Amino acid sequence: MQTPPPARVLVVDDDPTVAEIVTGYLDRAGFDVDRAADGPTALERADAARPDLVVLDLMLPGMDGLEVCRRLRERGPVAVIMLTARGDEDDRILGLEVGADDYVTKPFSPRELVLRVESVLRRARAGRSGPPSAPPLRAAGLELDPVGRRATKDGTELALTLREFDLLSYLLRHPGKACGREELMREVWGWEFGDLSTVTVHVRRLRGKVEDDPARPLLIRTVWGVGYRFEPAAELRESGGGRA
Repeated sequence: MQTPPPARVLVVDDDPTVAEIVTGYLDRAGFDVDRAADGPTALERADAARPDLVVLDLMLPGMDGLEVCRRLRERGPVAVIMLTARGDEDDRILGLEVGADDYVTKPFSPRELVLRVESVLRRARAGRSGPPSAPPLRAAGLELDPVGRRATKDGTELALTLREFDLLSYLLRHPGKACGREELMREVWGWEFGDLSTVTVHVRRLRGKVEDDPARPLLIRTVWGVGYRFEPAAELRESGGGRA
């Protein structure tokens, strides 16, 4: 059996010491690593050779990491792990809201970052390959194709990130079940522990794409003190909903 090529990882950080350490650890872990010190260079490198994953510093000169992430997403699907120098929750939430799949706060353990990279790529590859005969998931006007990684609502294709697709897929597979945030983090992100605001932000983003009125969600309902429940029944459209 032919060995698949190593995953391409683009490291974007204007701190040469951090970039060198991260690149070294990823290289030793078997990844094909490229580097960029600013946003425009990162976009040029990504256009020249599409990465499988980008390790992206939030605080970059000129064009910040949020804008780089937005522009990368416009060019096509790519996994992103955001690096932030501060522990400010607003920074982490901003990164997640523009589509980052994960974030790591500086200072961080390079070994932990490698594990996060491996986790995100593993989920991305599992989603792309998918079960060869997995049937589409349908409910409440939504249709998900697990093999093609396509999602539509009332026939219109939805622009979902990797995590948003996996989150919606999990909810569709468990209609009517109250899914705790810890459960969603474990089953969708593959993490046994982590910041549960990650789940909250992704649910809010997903509602913005699948709900008729995200401020009054009818499909993805809040179960207070637990997490969320997917309600596919049409009659629920006449009632109110909770927020994340």
